[in-house]
Amino acid sequence: MRLEIESGADPEIVERLRVNFELDDNQVFRGDGPVNLSRLMFLYNDVRRPELKFPPFTPKALHLSRKSADIFDELRHHDILLHHPYDSYDPVVEFIEQGAQDPAVVTMKQTLYRTSEDSPVFKAMIEAAATKEATLVVELMARFDEASNIHWARSMEDAGVQVFHGVVGLKTHCKLAMLVRRDEDGVTRRYCHLGTGNYNPVTARFYTDLSLLTCDPQITERVHMVFNYLTAHAEIDDYRPLLVAPLTMAESFLGLIRREIDHANAGRPAHIVAKMNALLEPSVIEALYQASEAGVEIDLIIRGLCILRPGLPGLSERIRVRSIVGRFLEHSRIFHFANGGDDEIYLGSADWMPRNLFERCEVVFPVRDAAAKARIHDEILPSYLADTVKARIQQPYGTYLRASKIDKDAPVFSSQDFLMQLAEGKVDLDAIPKPSTKPDTVQRASRKSQAKSSEVVTAAD
Repeated sequence: MRLEIESGADPEIVERLRVNFELDDNQVFRGDGPVNLSRLMFLYNDVRRPELKFPPFTPKALHLSRKSADIFDELRHHDILLHHPYDSYDPVVEFIEQGAQDPAVVTMKQTLYRTSEDSPVFKAMIEAAATKEATLVVELMARFDEASNIHWARSMEDAGVQVFHGVVGLKTHCKLAMLVRRDEDGVTRRYCHLGTGNYNPVTARFYTDLSLLTCDPQITERVHMVFNYLTAHAEIDDYRPLLVAPLTMAESFLGLIRREIDHANAGRPAHIVAKMNALLEPSVIEALYQASEAGVEIDLIIRGLCILRPGLPGLSERIRVRSIVGRFLEHSRIFHFANGGDDEIYLGSADWMPRNLFERCEVVFPVRDAAAKARIHDEILPSYLADTVKARIQQPYGTYLRASKIDKDAPVFSSQDFLMQLAEGKVDLDAIPKPSTKPDTVQRASRKSQAKSSEVVTAAD
């Protein structure tokens, strides 16, 4: 908790607010400018100066193959991976809407962290409740949305939706939707959407997230087990191939890191690429340090807080941390493990933070479809790692330097601009710069501050 207030505010007002909200003096922040900067968006929207704004961008639409009658038919042949906002969010909404309208769908289950009553997902669940079993797991304590979530949860119940509030004491932050359908061939199958972002078509236009649509029987059967956990507190010992917090995720991630260490010790390919919002979990950081010392190459793409210290000789020389802040809010979580040459890729809703690993219901899921894996491996991750425009590289003592300042010879490349142009068909994968021929450039830059960072380590200890 903190109080932000204009620096010119009367001291009596400041003191009254401080006392009423039970804040200490060090929790009061005085600023010389506007306090609520989000209000400036009204100014942005009302000013007609297109030359000062980002050019319009239209997400790429999903086109089903000619042989598929509908999205369910398509999913029986292969998974669908969507990268928002470069790919339209419409297929996710249509998946849920078709489930509500299709008489062959007998059950719908959905988690919702935050949404609004004008959301098509909200309306689809209301419609589904009239003809089939409809179950919603809603997070009442989503930050900033408590009152609205309670209101529309009651509206759902009034319409006949079975509303659950998850496991007591844990936020439900996983992004799951499951449809049970009696298909034309007489087989009853589960179809699922698993994602990294909220079921919100509005924020999907400016948050980068990933969606996986699948009917993989192993994945969908475990999604069903997760819903049992959320609605009936029915736990099982093994959720593989899913990683489920707070039950199995933390130890599973540590096991995946230890496996890379084993590969490095055996001389096999060992590399970790992880993209997330924040890295704060000490056990994971310690494991990454050990992996670096063992010879595992580690690239971390972390938009926000990171308390790991990269580039320290003898501890984290093989760890590189970059933050990308651009037109779109980087929100996707991607975890790539080289696994000795048999790459594994996971996506999910969880960061490597204590709250995600131990205090929330989270799900991280594997990407198994060959084309989907290739897209992440060859397109998405390389573009982020090649960014020299919006990327900043974390130094051992906590500061960040622009990538372009560290390697001045590197080509100018913006990952978000590239991915927009790729969606519009204006470029191809050849436009991604090849990895630098100077792999230790960032490490050398880090060593320049070795003396300073050593002082910091001593002080911290």
